[in-house]
Amino acid sequence: MRDFRGIAASLLLSACVIPISAANAASAAKPALGQWGVDLTSMDTAIKPGDDFFEYVNGTWLKTAKIPDDRASTGSFQDLRIQSEKQMRAIVEKLEAKPYDALSPDEKKLRDLYDAFMDQKQIEERGLKPAEADLAYLRGLKTLDDVARAMGSTRLQTSSIFSLSISADDKHPDSYAVFTGQSGLGMPDRDYYLRDDPALAKTREAYRKYLAAMLSFVDPKDATARAGKIYDLEAAIAKAEWPNAERRDPDKTYNPLSITDLQKLTPGFSWAAFLGEAGISKDGPKGERNIIVAEKSAFPELARIFAETPVAVWRDYLTVHYLRTYAAFLPKAIDEENFAFYGKVINGNAKQLDRATRGVHLLDNNIGEALGKLYVAEYFPPESKAKMQALVANLLKAYAVDLQTLDWMTPETRQKALDKLHKFTPYIAYPDKWRDYSALEIKRDDLIGDIQRSAEFEWNRNLKRLDQPVDKSEWEMTPQTVNAYYSPSQNKIVFPAAILQPPFFDPHADDAVNYGAIGAVIGHEISHGFDDQGSKYDGDGVLHNWWTDADRKNFDARTRRLGEQYDSYQPLPGLHVNGAFTMGENIADLAGLSIAYKAYRISLDDKTPPVLNGFTGNQRFFLGFGQVWKSKYRDNAIRAQVLSDPHSPPHFRAVGATRNVDAWYDAFDVKPGAKYYLAPDQRVHLW
Repeated sequence: MRDFRGIAASLLLSACVIPISAANAASAAKPALGQWGVDLTSMDTAIKPGDDFFEYVNGTWLKTAKIPDDRASTGSFQDLRIQSEKQMRAIVEKLEAKPYDALSPDEKKLRDLYDAFMDQKQIEERGLKPAEADLAYLRGLKTLDDVARAMGSTRLQTSSIFSLSISADDKHPDSYAVFTGQSGLGMPDRDYYLRDDPALAKTREAYRKYLAAMLSFVDPKDATARAGKIYDLEAAIAKAEWPNAERRDPDKTYNPLSITDLQKLTPGFSWAAFLGEAGISKDGPKGERNIIVAEKSAFPELARIFAETPVAVWRDYLTVHYLRTYAAFLPKAIDEENFAFYGKVINGNAKQLDRATRGVHLLDNNIGEALGKLYVAEYFPPESKAKMQALVANLLKAYAVDLQTLDWMTPETRQKALDKLHKFTPYIAYPDKWRDYSALEIKRDDLIGDIQRSAEFEWNRNLKRLDQPVDKSEWEMTPQTVNAYYSPSQNKIVFPAAILQPPFFDPHADDAVNYGAIGAVIGHEISHGFDDQGSKYDGDGVLHNWWTDADRKNFDARTRRLGEQYDSYQPLPGLHVNGAFTMGENIADLAGLSIAYKAYRISLDDKTPPVLNGFTGNQRFFLGFGQVWKSKYRDNAIRAQVLSDPHSPPHFRAVGATRNVDAWYDAFDVKPGAKYYLAPDQRVHLW
């Protein structure tokens, strides 16, 4: 999920809000989980809700849950991902069963790319031959300008010390802009190189061995020594880079510079070669083009590192990262060496996903909307989209009521917040306009070429519209993705079809459970528009300050207290959650849960819901929320998440949000002395 977010009024809203499900707990239709939407056998009622709500809801399941050898975790999200994978595989099997000539052009592309990936015999027979021309090109780099040019190659997709992308301009969201930021690391985050941690020290040693092994596939001479130079280069890059928490702030990372000024800022790097290879012209319709620089103060040091590193080291660096990019499409020995580090060491997995599952992920990543069109036709009925649209409308209305009753926000800021809320655009299940892949060439006997042409197709699609109006109907996730997001520059919330299933949404479950689950997810994404960074964008998606100084100061004081709570959470011994880095997601979890609860209460229209299996409506609401976060992770995967992911670990998403909601205390009679009890004046109330 991407970072970014009166009695009379209540009576008016209650008349507008409809229940989430057409069938509630009394319906004859059976929910997917339990009798009314929660799997009570997963609970550990020996644990008090206030001592650990996550384990209270999921504790019995947690004791016996087994993480599959080919996964880094198991639980609610992973179960849905596995289901989505099975559904994608079923689609591919149908394509394989049809006569080839009966397939549509997009279906032929899907089948040809999948078959090319599955043809391991052909991959083994060809060895490194499909990559020979690229590897020879990298061996032939002679100057730093050559290196910068190779880093800018969309086709090669090797690593670069600077990233490059095209997206909506944060201060001119109707226009596209070119963005660049710090990049260049082979491990997930700078902390992997810099943090004093015994587990990470072992990871660093494994990475050195990985670099040497990858070099040995193309040139084994002095591989260990050369790998050490690559590692030292990346460690120097890591020292120059900004920490993750700093990179979240769009005020700090929005630094438009002309290409001339960017070159002056970083004299050691050839932007002409880098941008020229990517096809980005120096001049645009209004004169010299601006590039939006993210971590501006890091750029001079990164450019110095670039200039002072011998070309021979850069050749090895680019070669290793090229092999990493294409490992899955090269002989088994390279693929397995790559997995041995990234799969086993980083995530702790014992084995790779099976080839067929990796194959459908390949389709999702490269021709995702062509696959998505088939996915929604097969697995997502139109009536489900209509129900979800009603849900989103309910949560938006609840948010509007909440904004009008906040006691800490001044009328001036409140009116602008309401204006932003009213301009939210929801996108549900799948796009109204599917991507056109007619310009993409896929060949059954040219797997690496297919991957490269797919990358070039996507880059050129963005490049061609660089000076055109922004297409706000476009999706950044495919329908088969188990996730959701908010786009601050477009002020839209997006919910792919794959997440609209149990335990998130079940049309046959109790309304309370659905509000606690998918309602909190909807509220989470809406809340990104009002989190610590998303709140810096107005209703039109423009990055600028629309808050009064007093309101911003008040809001920042509240979020700072929330950050301190998360800083105290320790998923592994000595490894704490970074409250500043995860702030946006923590705010969205808390605000989303709070708004979903208000929407649930409004939907009752003053009626008292029945008690089911001894649980009140309010309790079922929070159980629905806690069940969403049911998960079990490998230690290595948790470490990777804490160091490189802006989301807190699921355990603390369940605990961290609930302990700040007054209604949770009332629902479960949580009293002082409970582990996660917070006195009323210590609870953070935002929305």
